Amino acid sequence: MKLLDYTHPAPATNLALDESLLLAAEEGTGGEVLRLWELPSYAVVVGSGGSVPIDVNREACAADGVPVLRRASGGGTVLLGPGCLCFSVVLGYAHAPGLGDIPASNRYVLGRVMNALKSVASAVVEGSSDLTVGGVKFSGNAQQRKRNFFLHHGTLLCGFDLGLVPKYLNPPERQPEYRRDRPHAEFVRNLPATVAEVKRLLVEAWAPDGEYVPVPLARAEELVAEKYARDEWTLRR
Repeated sequence: MKLLDYTHPAPATNLALDESLLLAAEEGTGGEVLRLWELPSYAVVVGSGGSVPIDVNREACAADGVPVLRRASGGGTVLLGPGCLCFSVVLGYAHAPGLGDIPASNRYVLGRVMNALKSVASAVVEGSSDLTVGGVKFSGNAQQRKRNFFLHHGTLLCGFDLGLVPKYLNPPERQPEYRRDRPHAEFVRNLPATVAEVKRLLVEAWAPDGEYVPVPLARAEELVAEKYARDEWTLRR
């Protein structure tokens, strides 16, 4: 596994880069990777099957210049920005037993993340792939899968402005049972650690053995033009 600690200035390109890393692994031009990134400005990202009109306060986003994007993986709608560390892991199904199964692969990746964070939080998995402390969520996760490799990416809140979540996100269309209809303000929390600290813990836990090169930015820009920057993709639901 290699390490890619890289954030592109354009939010859409960051989403496309995650998919490009998966495609590079699948096509044999890349491989397993741990990517860490943090947007310097805010963006709303809807899951592949999510509803923009239902999940997003589009008027507030438009008024504040917050872009609304759609990723290629599943899961719920999230707000990214400063203090939200995004981690992306591309693994081959042969990396460990059971990774061809979605629930088992979630448990594997999240188990590694929880072990990495054990010095700062006693976390558990709730719902299909949320990490929580005391029933309050600090991490949401989703996957995109190909024939031989899968992408697992998630968020880790570390000093994030939680008051912006209910400003830009409506109550979700779908929610896990453990949420019990709680509003955003009662459902999300920050880890008691900085982004830099959590980065260090993740790198120690995954132990990548070098830097990921070359970064498939050209492929990412192609995906932005084909998909991520197009209303037909973002507003399809």
